[in-house]
Amino acid sequence: MNVIAAYILDLIIGDPQVYPHPVRLIGKLISFIERNLRKIAKTSKQERIAGYFMCAIVVFTSYISGYFIIYMLKEVNMYLGKISEVFLIYTCLATNDLAKSANKVYEPLKRNDLVEARKMLSFIVSRDTESLDLGDIIRGTVETVAENISDGIIAPLFYAFIGGAPLALAYKASSTLDSMVGYKNEKYANIGYASAKLDDILNFLPSRITGLLIIASSFLLGYDYKNSFHVLKRDRLKHESPNSAHGEAAVAGALNVELGGLNYYFGKPELKPKLGDGKKALTLEHIKDSVKIMYMTSFLGLVLFFALKKLIILNGGI
Repeated sequence: MNVIAAYILDLIIGDPQVYPHPVRLIGKLISFIERNLRKIAKTSKQERIAGYFMCAIVVFTSYISGYFIIYMLKEVNMYLGKISEVFLIYTCLATNDLAKSANKVYEPLKRNDLVEARKMLSFIVSRDTESLDLGDIIRGTVETVAENISDGIIAPLFYAFIGGAPLALAYKASSTLDSMVGYKNEKYANIGYASAKLDDILNFLPSRITGLLIIASSFLLGYDYKNSFHVLKRDRLKHESPNSAHGEAAVAGALNVELGGLNYYFGKPELKPKLGDGKKALTLEHIKDSVKIMYMTSFLGLVLFFALKKLIILNGGI
């Protein structure tokens, strides 16, 4: 019930802005550790070893902090412990925030304000946005929503149901590490290696569950669920990452659009694999469609994990 309460809280409130957010604290911890490890690690080998230490420290600290916060508050009052667990799980979920971020791009596009839309998109993507045209802005928004269904919603729910708030926080620590240092450029290829690999491992199952849930969502919402299945099966492994294309491929198939293509990162071009058949041109309403799929997928994920946990308990499992 704690996870369900956290999910509902996320839908109602969204990302907290006025008080310390655990994920932002994790980000500050990563920056602090990286900055100090770089003073010690001078060679490529030393950087890679330092990266393993950073990954282990951040993930373990996140897990143990969540555990002790809940444990200590339970010692004071049982209900305080439950409230703290609900709060910590809620901070790991991004359903509301993802919808709001997409809408912040959608609204200026409705007014034909490309400058504002590019600015809003820049807050949720790592690609350069200054020169994007209407189609590329829409594509970037749909891709972000589709990719983050797994990272920001299904995976945290998955780990919260397995191990409560501590494990959800450990997952978010891994995800934050990957987003901050898990790059393959010259600066992060070594120190971010362990973080990138751990994120691949932890997202292996959630990303595949997400792809299947998107197909189910497409069926319930009246989108092209057959094509969603076809494109997921065909394109899910096109990305260099073993996990990131699952959500995008399933959404591209459901909407009959094409995602991927040329992006620029820090001024350098990078051609992403194309996902989907592009039977339809991307339009502004596809942003709203992707958000609808995201909401339904999150709900189906919640129901699925709750049912599986109840089934395991009834059969004498953990």
